[in-house]
Amino acid sequence: MWVQHEIELSPRPRGFHLITREVLDAIPEVGDLEVGLLHLLIRHTSASLALNENASPDVRRDFESWADEAVPERASYWTHTVEGPDDMPAHIKAALFGPTLTLPVARGRLALGTWQGIYLCEHRDRGGGRSLLATAWGESG
Repeated sequence: MWVQHEIELSPRPRGFHLITREVLDAIPEVGDLEVGLLHLLIRHTSASLALNENASPDVRRDFESWADEAVPERASYWTHTVEGPDDMPAHIKAALFGPTLTLPVARGRLALGTWQGIYLCEHRDRGGGRSLLATAWGESG
């Protein structure tokens, strides 16, 4: 079985946001898979996806603090500046974190660790709505 859905995420402020439940709600066919994979692609160059801690909001804040320190705004070496001071750093952060996740599915559920969740990493102050392409495939039970 193969299935594909476009998932529209509402605008969020800059930061790292848990979206696991939104993703699963948008692609219910995952629940039919005995074994398979879920592939996610964010269709933007200034936001990314990550898999990490799903319980403590401190982890998400620390990710944001680290990313802002590692890739500063208003650096003298940025030449792509016409879209604002957060734009070029957002492109770099998106490339570092990456645009895709491929996750295992077992017995109708994502086979994640107890404390793992899917993050939308919003790297712009006002990035707007974000679009994911979710593709699931595998064998149904």
